[in-house]
Amino acid sequence: METVQSGKRTATGALTAFTRFVVCGGGVGVASSFAVAGLASWIPWILANALITAGSTLLATELHARFTFGAGGRATWRQHAQSAGSAVAAYGVTCAAVLVLRQLDASPGAVREQVVYLSASALAGVARFAVLRLVVFAQHRSKAASAVHTVRTHRTVPTAADLCRAA
Repeated sequence: METVQSGKRTATGALTAFTRFVVCGGGVGVASSFAVAGLASWIPWILANALITAGSTLLATELHARFTFGAGGRATWRQHAQSAGSAVAAYGVTCAAVLVLRQLDASPGAVREQVVYLSASALAGVARFAVLRLVVFAQHRSKAASAVHTVRTHRTVPTAADLCRAA
């Protein structure tokens, strides 16, 4: 029974975390896509994407530490570094997608470029969720789970044995 409930709790926790990830990370991602498009009108697109990716990664990591994965506080330097590693991979995916688009269409237009960029970001985002949940914030999650387990196993409600001893 405990295992079934634990499995349900884990699935619910993952779904809740993914929903928060989509809201926090997706919100930052959509805002970033507009920032990249705006900044790219002044500097090369690849540089604009790098600058916005760096800033948005810092912001998103803080949001994920505080809200998405339940750390409840600021992200550590280790978490920022690991998150940055996954962001570099996501940056590569978005750059490759836009560069392939530009190879296929020399002047794709802002809407088409945004669709390709956001699609690549969404795919990279799913992979980032897995990395952040299973690697970056996993240590915190396992500490929180063991604390919850300790609280649940050390209840103050008397058991049947306690009542028999007291009688």
